[in-house]
Amino acid sequence: MRRAAGPVGLLAVWFLASTTGVLPESVLASPVDVVQRAVDLTGTGELPQAIAASGRRAAIGFLIGATVALALSLAAGLFRLGEDVIDASMGMFRAIPWVGLIPLFIVWFGIDETPKIALVALGVTYPLYFNIYGGIRSADAQLIEAGRMAGLGRIGLIRYVILPSALPGALVGLRYALSTAWLALVFAEQVNADAGIGYLMSNAQQYFQTDVIVLCLAVYAVLGLLCDFAVRLLSRRLLAWRASFDGEGA
Repeated sequence: MRRAAGPVGLLAVWFLASTTGVLPESVLASPVDVVQRAVDLTGTGELPQAIAASGRRAAIGFLIGATVALALSLAAGLFRLGEDVIDASMGMFRAIPWVGLIPLFIVWFGIDETPKIALVALGVTYPLYFNIYGGIRSADAQLIEAGRMAGLGRIGLIRYVILPSALPGALVGLRYALSTAWLALVFAEQVNADAGIGYLMSNAQQYFQTDVIVLCLAVYAVLGLLCDFAVRLLSRRLLAWRASFDGEGA
């Protein structure tokens, strides 16, 4: 209930501003119009088809980016040679705005689905890599020494000490990566898309349909919120062993 108070409050302010005329429809459609348009597009099947197309792109791009990030972060975090070869390069590439790579992706991959998926994968890779790598390298040295004294070899230390220590950082990176995936998709679907939420939004922009534009943005936001909620539930289950500050008593 407390978490819902903020979004509900914003919706109430938006509704009041629209009904009182403070916010004209030419500037931003009212929540009632947005909901009605959502019902109409759902009835025609356009909205479900757009969500399915965008979800497929986001899922494929996320899986590719997560696989690359996991492999690179493990190589850089667990091996000194891997750190020397990979980490500096990742820091250099992170400084390049990934949205600015859209023209280059079009040259490389054409204008079909590949550049869109590649942009999502690239946006996912960086937050996952740096959070997993940071989590591995921030493992408590005393725990590692205790593991060695208990007879754990390198594989045992990685499995029972280092990777569990890196899990909180990895889950934080997962939250960032999922939100970045939807953000990247907003830009990617502006590139010659013929399906998806971005396609609906581009068409609405041409005809000044602010209700459809707001609806598409709301769909992006809801999908991102659902992904974030899923990761929070996963974190509670996977980190049940870890005592942490939850805000109570402060």
